[in-house]
Amino acid sequence: MTTSFVFTGGKILDTTEGILRDDLEVLVVGNTIAEVAQTVSRPEIAQVIDLAGKTLMPGMIDCHVHVVAENLDLWGNMIAPSSLSALRSARVMEESLQRGFTTLRDLGGADHGLVLGVDQGLINGPRLIICGKGLTTTGGHADLRKRTDDRPGIMSERLGSMGLIVDGVDNVRAACRSFIKEGAHFIKVMANGGVSSPNDPIHSIQYSRAEIEAMVEEADNAGLYVSAHVYTDKSIRRCVELGVRSLEHCNLIEPDTAKLAAEKGCIAVPTLVAYDALALEGEALGLGAAEFAKIDTVRSGGLRSLEIMRDAGLPMAFGSDLLGELRKYHCMEFELLAKVLTPAEIIQSATLVGAKLCHLEGKAGIIAEGAFADLIVVDGNPLSDISLLQGDGMHMPVIMANGRVVKSRP
Repeated sequence: MTTSFVFTGGKILDTTEGILRDDLEVLVVGNTIAEVAQTVSRPEIAQVIDLAGKTLMPGMIDCHVHVVAENLDLWGNMIAPSSLSALRSARVMEESLQRGFTTLRDLGGADHGLVLGVDQGLINGPRLIICGKGLTTTGGHADLRKRTDDRPGIMSERLGSMGLIVDGVDNVRAACRSFIKEGAHFIKVMANGGVSSPNDPIHSIQYSRAEIEAMVEEADNAGLYVSAHVYTDKSIRRCVELGVRSLEHCNLIEPDTAKLAAEKGCIAVPTLVAYDALALEGEALGLGAAEFAKIDTVRSGGLRSLEIMRDAGLPMAFGSDLLGELRKYHCMEFELLAKVLTPAEIIQSATLVGAKLCHLEGKAGIIAEGAFADLIVVDGNPLSDISLLQGDGMHMPVIMANGRVVKSRP
């Protein structure tokens, strides 16, 4: 028997207009929003949820996570048995769901088995959008080997590995085709140096133009797109010119490049909290001077990058990119974004813009007939107080994911 719910007696957050609407009810049948009206039809078996003046909003989307990075020991994640990695990943996903994130876009590591685990109800987690592994050059951002380690790239087939070392145009094409065959929704490339990798300074440019062009062509042939790990303006501009659509991080972007990216239809995914969390915990985690120098470089440009991208009209999706124990800072991203963006802009980044990047327009990030029944009840108005989306879901008495009530308290 199909389960039905009626949400009534509260305010509905219209993410498109950035306003609250009164006197509307929402009918959920199965995993779909069946009706939004002043008075919806009420099946006899429908469970009525009285919002009591609270706000009903769409479930949120985090567009940059790594669910396999349950531990900050990235090598430890990589060498763990895949069965253990899957169980750990399920825990990461369940935590995110309890914070109100009903869709996660994984930027390297998660596989089709985890997608099916959610779809089949084996994992009580958010909908999962995957890329397979992040493509990295030898010595690139996802190559975790130290300089003295001359072993071939190993363990990349394990679930706990976030990257795959691939060099050369033909090999890149083969890797992209394999990921697409295995259920990837997009392709991820490490196109710039990174904070957590041992051999690549932030300014390093990774992959040749021909290699990235091959990725873009293979993705486009399958109706998909390429997402790039980028920090510096030079790397961002290069990726935009080569047809990359999703720009992760973008801390050091400049106005002209942001305008070009907007004109080309790109979407940026800032992840400011990742660097603040590392700054807070890095010493305890054993990070050295070189890592802290990288962190300071990207962290210092973070808020400025938000202003630049907003002013250029470059859409931004919500992202966190927190690894291991740093997941406890997940909701701090709202606080950081609020230093530059309005609550309405932040909520749109975590709903409508994220839905577009996940190819879920009209299905996620919106309360409308035919959309997924991904819904959050919030104790107040997040358009006036964005902190209501913080606190690990403490201000969310009800969370529904794909028509299932996964959290309910008085």
